[in-house]
Amino acid sequence: MQLEVAHDLADRLLSELPDRWAHSQRVLAQAKLLAPDLGARGAPLMVSAVLHDVGYAPSAVDTGQHMIDGARYLARLGWPPLVCSLVAYHSSSEWEAAELGLSHDLAEFERPPSDLLDAITFCDLTSGPDGALVDATGRLDEVLCRYAPGHVVHRAVAAARPTLLAMVERAELGLAPRPGGYPM
Repeated sequence: MQLEVAHDLADRLLSELPDRWAHSQRVLAQAKLLAPDLGARGAPLMVSAVLHDVGYAPSAVDTGQHMIDGARYLARLGWPPLVCSLVAYHSSSEWEAAELGLSHDLAEFERPPSDLLDAITFCDLTSGPDGALVDATGRLDEVLCRYAPGHVVHRAVAAARPTLLAMVERAELGLAPRPGGYPM
């Protein structure tokens, strides 16, 4: 039920951003693959996955850092703290917040458990901007090409890259074997 509500909310908020919505749907698909390995914690991962980029929606923009903005928006709507934390901290959020002087704002949310943060980062970095499956290295390369070297996102992703790739690797290592492997 909560996943359906989250899906509908993300659809509504991101409908004017079709690539962002396609990306979020792929992030959810990746989360659905990991969820069985996480037991009861798989549900908040899936909910967070589909909602992870709602901070890009015009109605959610506050600081201009989509991770914090999305988490604040969801908190105002009463979403569980774990969902808000996963949205707030996904991928390169900590580095981007530091670049923008928003670390204090990010600290409004408790840092989620490392394995769940690894999992949502895996889901995000194996999902291309158009919803295609990609490998994490290629995804990070794409982000670095999309943003000029002086842009805050470029600087944050460049600094975070080794840590992000380690997070993806840890998530992959924690996955139960599946016939045919995981799509990545």
